[in-house]
Amino acid sequence: MLHATLALALAASATAGAASPGERAAYAAIPATDFLSVIEADAGAKPTPVAAYALRVEPVTNAEFLAFVAAHPEWRRDRVPSVFADARYLSHWQAADALGAAALPQQPVTQVSWFAAQAYCESERARLPSWIEWERAAAAGDGVADARGDPAWRRQLLDWYAKPSTTPLAPVGGVPNLYGVRDLHGLVWEWVEDHAAMMVTADSRDQNDPDRLKFCGAAALSLRDRDNYALLMRIALLSSLQAVDTTANLGFRCARNLETPVTP
Repeated sequence: MLHATLALALAASATAGAASPGERAAYAAIPATDFLSVIEADAGAKPTPVAAYALRVEPVTNAEFLAFVAAHPEWRRDRVPSVFADARYLSHWQAADALGAAALPQQPVTQVSWFAAQAYCESERARLPSWIEWERAAAAGDGVADARGDPAWRRQLLDWYAKPSTTPLAPVGGVPNLYGVRDLHGLVWEWVEDHAAMMVTADSRDQNDPDRLKFCGAAALSLRDRDNYALLMRIALLSSLQAVDTTANLGFRCARNLETPVTP
């Protein structure tokens, strides 16, 4: 039902043969690999093959999303149906067609629903990344493909989580990682395509419990690498969200399939 509903929204957004204002955005190639996600609950789990893909170098900005809603006015905050976004959707913009002081052009766009993020990516001939694609790229440091075991790398993530969320967002364009991707950490949380499949609770036996509000820091006990608290916090947030939800610190970036595998 969810995918059928989204298909109707994407069909309404699509303009045959027309390029999105953000279609020329830079993408970085992420090589194929076998990757062990932190979300794996089984300590004996084996790495999952991840095909090569391309990931947007930076999150989508306010300026880019403003151009998108201008080209696809059905995604304006004064026109979007409530089944696709909650009442806070783009509420920090000065108007439905203007940014204002609280939403500067080069800041990452936030207060966007999963539906809106997916529609934007579709207009850019792309899609939202899966969790494992996002995590695989975000695991890289500035010189290594997997920095998750580096205490200094983890400390940087935790320092960001410790900062008050009331401070204005910085513009996109942070230090690139090994693949040239920026701002995976230290700026905003990001939607992933399969967020609804990431339900996390304090008891791994409850993964299919219909009570989707039952999540907390104790969820780390049911996952592999429970010391990586920064990533586990992100999983807990994403697993708690509905596709219509928006928050002041949640943005997105897009991904694309690669037909030709990329070698490291």
